Amino acid sequence: MTETYTMEGGPVELHRSSFDVADFPTPTGREEDWRFTPLDRLRGLLDDQPSSGHLTWTTDLPEGVTLTTVGAGDPFLRTVPKVFDRVGALVLQNSADGAVVVRVPQNAEPDRPVVLKLHGTGEEVVWGHIVLDLGANSRAQIVLEYSGTARYAGVLSVLVGDGAKLTLVSVQGWDRDAVHAQHVGVRLGKDASIASTQVTLGGDLVRFVENVEYAGPGGDAEMSGLYIADAGQHQEHRLFVHHSAPNCRSNVTYKGALQGEGAHTVWVGDVLIGAQAEGTDTYEMNRNLVLTDGTRADSVPNLEIETGEIVGAGHASTTGRFDDEQLFYLQARGIREEEARRLVVRGFFAELIHRIGIPSLQERLLAAIEAELGGEPEAAIGAVTETSA
Repeated sequence: MTETYTMEGGPVELHRSSFDVADFPTPTGREEDWRFTPLDRLRGLLDDQPSSGHLTWTTDLPEGVTLTTVGAGDPFLRTVPKVFDRVGALVLQNSADGAVVVRVPQNAEPDRPVVLKLHGTGEEVVWGHIVLDLGANSRAQIVLEYSGTARYAGVLSVLVGDGAKLTLVSVQGWDRDAVHAQHVGVRLGKDASIASTQVTLGGDLVRFVENVEYAGPGGDAEMSGLYIADAGQHQEHRLFVHHSAPNCRSNVTYKGALQGEGAHTVWVGDVLIGAQAEGTDTYEMNRNLVLTDGTRADSVPNLEIETGEIVGAGHASTTGRFDDEQLFYLQARGIREEEARRLVVRGFFAELIHRIGIPSLQERLLAAIEAELGGEPEAAIGAVTETSA
C-alpha cells in the first residue's frame, strides 16, 4: 500500500507498507518521513547487519496469558500489519529468533496487567519483534518498559480481535546514551478498541512510527503520548491512522515539554479517511510546552478526507511557553516561581497520565516528571523503571 498526500510543492508519497527491505531504500534525510531525523545518531539501525546482542527480559504474566516464540519463517508473521519504514523491515529480516508472541485468549480478562520489561546492557545492535495477540472479546492491560542502554530497533505488532479491548502503555525510560527506533502496527477487528499511551523520557534518540488500521466497522482508537526532552535529546513520534472501514473512531492526543540546549521533539500526525469510511469520527491534537531557550519542537498534523459522509474530523497543534496568567495566579497565593512552574507542567500532563488506569504506574510516572522538572533526569529514569507493584 502506498498513500500520496498533496502538500505544498506538490504530491508527496507517504506510508508505503511492505515486509521487504528492498522496498525501503536507505534514506538520505531529504525524504518527507526522514527529514527531521538526525540519521547519524541512529548508529547503525539503518544498516543491514546481524544482531550482536540481546535485551534482558523480565515478565509478569497473569494466569491464562502465554508467551511463546515463533520462528522467523513461520507464516503467522506474514499476517501481522506491514511496516512503514526501513527500520521496521530490517527488524523483520534480521530477527533471527523470529518473534515473541504474547497471547490473551478469547473472552479472557486477566486480573492484573501483563508487564514486559526489556533492559539493555551494552552498545550492541539489537533487533526485536514482539506480537501482542488479543482474542475476540477479551480485555487486557499490557505494559512494556524499556531501560538501560542499547541500540535497539523493534517492531511491535498489535492484533486486537473482534470486540476485544486493549489498554497498552509503552515507557521509554532508557539511559541517556541509548538509541531506540520502533515501528508499532495496530490492527483493530470489528468493534475492537485500543487505548495506547507512549511515554518517552530517556534515550539519546527515540523514534516511534505508529500506525492504526481497521479490519472491520466499529473500531475505536485512543492514541496518547507524553514526552519530556532534555538538552541534546531527540524524540520523534509519527502516527498514521488509516480509516478504511465505516463507523470507526480515532482520537490522538500527544503532549510534550522541552528544556535544555538542543532538546528537539518531532510529532507528525497523519489521518487518512478513505472513500469507504463513512461515519468516521476523528480528531488529533499535539501540544508542546517550551520550558527554556535553545529548544525546537516540530509539529505537523495532516488530514486527508475522501468522503463527505463523516461525523467529524479535525486537528490542532500548539507550541508555546508557560501561561503567564497561571503562573501569576499561583505566585499571588504565595507559591514560589520555581514550584509554580512545576505545578503547571504537572497539570499539563496529569490528564494523560490518569487516563492510563493503572495506579502504580501512574504514581511512578508522576514521580518521574517531578524529577525531570527538578533537573534530575537520572532520578526520573530510576523512578519510572522501578519494579511494578
